[in-house]
Amino acid sequence: MFTIDQIKNAHSKVKSGADFPNYIQELIVLGIVSYEIFVTDGHAVYSGKDNFNLEAPAKYAPLTIAEKSNAQQFVQDLKKHQQGKTDYKTFCNDSAKNGIVKWIVNTVAMTCVYYDSDENNVLTEKIPG
Repeated sequence: MFTIDQIKNAHSKVKSGADFPNYIQELIVLGIVSYEIFVTDGHAVYSGKDNFNLEAPAKYAPLTIAEKSNAQQFVQDLKKHQQGKTDYKTFCNDSAKNGIVKWIVNTVAMTCVYYDSDENNVLTEKIPG
């Protein structure tokens, strides 16, 4: 089983989206099979084997999520983040402005799927392994 402190330790090494693949590898070692990030306040639900779930508290004050998603702008903002040009908080703000309500990372399938408020898949990315 994993703990919130272990997850925080792994996340503390992430300075930008460029560090994301290494972060995912650390989560896999901890036994995390998926996690869901909620853009509204940054809280997360981490899932492991045998239906083990752990919820992390909010990371910031609530954001307003745009009612209509803007996939094109979101992809541009995501690329900037992955290139290390924005920090995590900026990426979350950009996601909210672009109507992204959450994303789910699956460490088994090595995917990250971004969703709008209607649960539509806005973008599916393959995570470099």
